Amino acid sequence: MIERFERFSLAIAEISRCWHKLAGEEMKVYGLKGAHATYLTILCRYPEGITVPELCEISLKDKSDASRMLAILEKKGLVRKEGGYGGTVALTAAGCAAAAQVQQRVRRAVEAAGDGLSDEERAAFYRALEAIARNLRTLSREGIPE
Repeated sequence: MIERFERFSLAIAEISRCWHKLAGEEMKVYGLKGAHATYLTILCRYPEGITVPELCEISLKDKSDASRMLAILEKKGLVRKEGGYGGTVALTAAGCAAAAQVQQRVRRAVEAAGDGLSDEERAAFYRALEAIARNLRTLSREGIPE
């Protein structure tokens, strides 16, 4: 059981470290951090804009993180806020262009990362990963059973 824990923990940590490094390199072009890539790609799916609470729910980030990231994106001219407090956030034309570039690069990275996996293996992997995330979410709320 410990070996499984170590393999899982180390693999997740390495995937996260590598993914953040790649995202950081890609976002340097825009003078941004890797974490901004997530916000750009999510906002691209909502051209009419979404509220900050909706963005937080989708991105699994807290409001303070989202507010900081959006403030930077707004200063860079990539997002605009509409409707004041409680309003929506949407990408500008420059933000849409940046998001499209990021999405293209993400697609290439995801394809390369999954090289050698069949469609069936990939589908099984994502089902397993989603089940693990769901189970860990429950454990984090309810605690580890005795």
